[in-house]
Formats: sequence, structure tokens, C-alpha cells
Amino acid sequence: MLEDVSDENYEGFTQSNAAVVAYGLATCEPCKEYDPIVEEASEQFKNIRFGKAKMHVPGRCRAIKKLHQFATYPTTHFYSKGALLLTKEGKLESSELTELINRYFSPTN
Repeated sequence: MLEDVSDENYEGFTQSNAAVVAYGLATCEPCKEYDPIVEEASEQFKNIRFGKAKMHVPGRCRAIKKLHQFATYPTTHFYSKGALLLTKEGKLESSELTELINRYFSPTN
């Protein structure tokens, strides 16, 4: 399941055993192309928490913007128990996202 990420639930995501957060903008074409890839991964890896943070929505991601500087969108973060394991800039292809999930989280579905 793909969840919306905002300031209110961001800490819960970062503290999860395994979480993937995709940051994007509504006007970003690569972000629009990436959304279904993240959605598909969220359906495949049920033991990992997946979220989408839309950085353009006023008031939703103010604290997140203070924590992170994004040079490009989309940007994907991989978290485990409060630790940022990996930052990947740009749209990931489905196979690349799957490979990174397997490498960093060793999921068992």
C-alpha cells in the first residue's frame, strides 16, 4: 500500500523497520512516471512501508523540507529504524527499485 507522507506521519515512516519514501512535485513529469512504479513495488513488498511525499502541497511538508535539501525530483529515500540507508535521485526503473529493495531490506514476502 502506498501512503501519503506529510510532516505528521514522517517520523513514523523513518522509524519503521523498512520504509521507502519517494519525494516529488505535481508538475514534475518524471515524478508522474515514477508514481506507478512505486505503487507497484508497494503491492509487491508487503513488509515494507511505502510513501509518497508531494513537496508542492502548501503546509504538508514544511518540516521535511527543513530536514532535506532536494537537488532533483523525484528523490527516493530508504529508511530502517530511523537511519537513512540510501538516497537515490531521479526516476528509478522498476527493476532498479526492486534490486535496491532486495539489497537493503532482504524482504521476505
